Amino acid sequence: MTTYMKIFEERISGLSKGVDETVDSWFLMSSPAPVFGVVLLYLAFVLKIGPEFMKNRKPMDLKRIMVFYNAFQVCYSIWMCRTSIQESNVISSIFSKKCEINRTREQNLTLYSGAWFYFFSKIIDLLDTTFFVLRKKNNQVSFLHVYHHTITVLFSWGYLKYAPGEQGVIIGILNSGVHIMMYFYYMVAAMGPQYQKYLWWKKYMTSIQLIQFVLILGYMLAVGAKGCNMPKTLTFFFVGNTVIFLYLFGNFYRKTYNKNKGINGSSHTGSSLAQSALRAAGGMGCMPNQSQIQSKSESLAQPAKAYIDLNNNSVKPLKLE
Repeated sequence: MTTYMKIFEERISGLSKGVDETVDSWFLMSSPAPVFGVVLLYLAFVLKIGPEFMKNRKPMDLKRIMVFYNAFQVCYSIWMCRTSIQESNVISSIFSKKCEINRTREQNLTLYSGAWFYFFSKIIDLLDTTFFVLRKKNNQVSFLHVYHHTITVLFSWGYLKYAPGEQGVIIGILNSGVHIMMYFYYMVAAMGPQYQKYLWWKKYMTSIQLIQFVLILGYMLAVGAKGCNMPKTLTFFFVGNTVIFLYLFGNFYRKTYNKNKGINGSSHTGSSLAQSALRAAGGMGCMPNQSQIQSKSESLAQPAKAYIDLNNNSVKPLKLE
């Protein structure tokens, strides 16, 4: 028994040692325990504790908090994207024969610091699901959503701790760029229904995410083909995880927008109002039922367009000016 405990302690001690002692001293980087604790707490809240707590309560009004949160995310993503491009010399890495860049110790620490801020942004992203639960948007707490947030936290931590390489820089830049657009969309949506007319590009957000994964996959395959001096295990993991994301996001895109096309193609009284409502609902991840749309269209005596009330998920008419 003592021998087994000693082996266990040695393995745990080994996991606590990363590629750089300075990185090991940073917040949440000392060992796997803190980050796994954060992820387990997240899963427990969004899958069990949160829904039970909100079961007999009204959805929380988080409009101001969400506007501020999404504005912060936009600024944070812009800063990360800009810093990564300036400090990494990633363009030189892409076009070099062996993808090699010689760095000093100080330059490596600067790169690691950027990777830590990227990792911490994934911790912040967990609030996305928390807000869904508190606003009782449980239909948006899907497998795709939870898996995506969970795996990105764990992977970005493991990447920085054990195998920081040039591959992660490209992914960080692409992902931060997508997040700039994504959180800007959410910020405008949270500002109120009067801004709904500016949210016509919801569908293209998923397309942009899919393009991001295709670019990442292409880059990783190029890294493998060129025989770049980078951790091969990390490259294989990137490829495998990107393929999974491509499948999950592609499946979501097909189900969401093919379904909307089928609904929008039907003809009935007040169809233009219904279509507007469905498009708005699709933009915020909630779909009003057919009876709600029809009753609203019959009651309106003058031209109107529909929007989604972010606080109570109802479809309301907005007079045209």
